[in-house]
Amino acid sequence: MTSNIFDIGSQELRRNWGWLLAIGILLVILGIIALIDSVAVSIVSMILFGWLLLLAGIVEAAQAFRHRRGGHFFLHLLNAVFSIVVGLMLWRSPLAGSLVVTLLLASYFVVVGIFRIFTALTVRIPGSGWALMDGIITLILGILVWAQWPVSGLWIIGLFIGINLITTGWSQVMLAFAVRRLAPETA
Repeated sequence: MTSNIFDIGSQELRRNWGWLLAIGILLVILGIIALIDSVAVSIVSMILFGWLLLLAGIVEAAQAFRHRRGGHFFLHLLNAVFSIVVGLMLWRSPLAGSLVVTLLLASYFVVVGIFRIFTALTVRIPGSGWALMDGIITLILGILVWAQWPVSGLWIIGLFIGINLITTGWSQVMLAFAVRRLAPETA
């Protein structure tokens, strides 16, 4: 039964290899743009993140009041207020926000790197070597971000986002080519 699940997944991947390739190429292009101006990417990412938190807080507050009799009203309202306050802080002071987010980004890269390494080693599909490389690079990026904080907190976010986009995109490109070579579907 397990082989049938993998066969179905392989057929699905083979049918959609062009989408994997297109997404991979797009991620590589976005990564190169991020590398060219990593300071701007850092600032823009803080501003966008601030707006997202602000909007999420507003939606959460509206939902809290809309369903105030359903329970957990104050918990939802507190979450909304916290999202709005942090969103406004990031929006108004993206440089200071980048220092704080740098530590969060370091944690993200470490955890995601470990997860990608584990996944690449346990789920053996064509192209998993590239996914392993992606995980190793992502883990190293997380360690480097942590080691350089706070000195490079402004530009390192954009730089590492760019590098991560490139390695993830390249992994998707290589996966697309690998699944394209799988045996043809049986109808």
